Amino acid sequence: MTSVVIAAHNEAAVIGRCLDALLDGAAPGEFDITVVANGCTDDTVAVASSRPGVRVLDLPVAGKTGALNAGDDVAVGFPRVYLDADVVLTGAAVRSLATALEAAPAATVGRELDVTGRPVLVRAYYAIHGRLPVLRDGLFGRGVVAVSEKGRARFGRFPELVADDLYLDSQFSREEKAHLDAYTSMISTPRRTADLVRRLVRVRAGNTAMRAAAARGEITVGVRAADRSSWLRDVVLPHPWLAPAAVCYVAITALAAWSARRATPADAWARDESSRT
Repeated sequence: MTSVVIAAHNEAAVIGRCLDALLDGAAPGEFDITVVANGCTDDTVAVASSRPGVRVLDLPVAGKTGALNAGDDVAVGFPRVYLDADVVLTGAAVRSLATALEAAPAATVGRELDVTGRPVLVRAYYAIHGRLPVLRDGLFGRGVVAVSEKGRARFGRFPELVADDLYLDSQFSREEKAHLDAYTSMISTPRRTADLVRRLVRVRAGNTAMRAAAARGEITVGVRAADRSSWLRDVVLPHPWLAPAAVCYVAITALAAWSARRATPADAWARDESSRT
């Protein structure tokens, strides 16, 4: 039985649509779904509990790492799918991921960016970011990572790091990652430029912390290095009409990098709330 683990911190606004998409057309008991509410002060637990057959854990302390580990502790089957609460993924996609994992230890889906109604700076940023090659061969940036039982056996507990998707990506070589482009996860982009910068600070700070942990030997997998020139080499030069968008991309990236260097630990765990409305 495929197990789906969903870490949810104050996700009452989006957890319902996430679960409804999974359960639509699914046979009773087809999926083992666990929602791990952590440190919630809203109705996340109530909304998740209202969906039939969904196991709900209510942890008093907020933290995605603890939620993922708690979900793993109670999940009963493989393959194992780790799904973000704000991502919409269909049951058909989960079935296809399970099939793909018969030949590969890790798999994910394509991604679709919702930029409807976003300001021009946000749309310009994602015009470049959405075309980066790293987003085509990695497991991150989708909110969906699936692993087989053998794939999950490569690591123990999730470490106390923000970049859980980069940690999962680091466990597998490029050839070991299956990508199902026939299915996509819908990614809701930030609704304001300031929220985009806030999201990028979290990502950059999390990735930096993970690479530092690897350098100290606290984690034993190799972490892919950041490719700072890919936006130019792989996106703008082949598509020069994107040059105006690239100016916005570089400016926002530089601002996020500057902010990340001054971020507190609390900033590293912060998230963009605008995309959850």
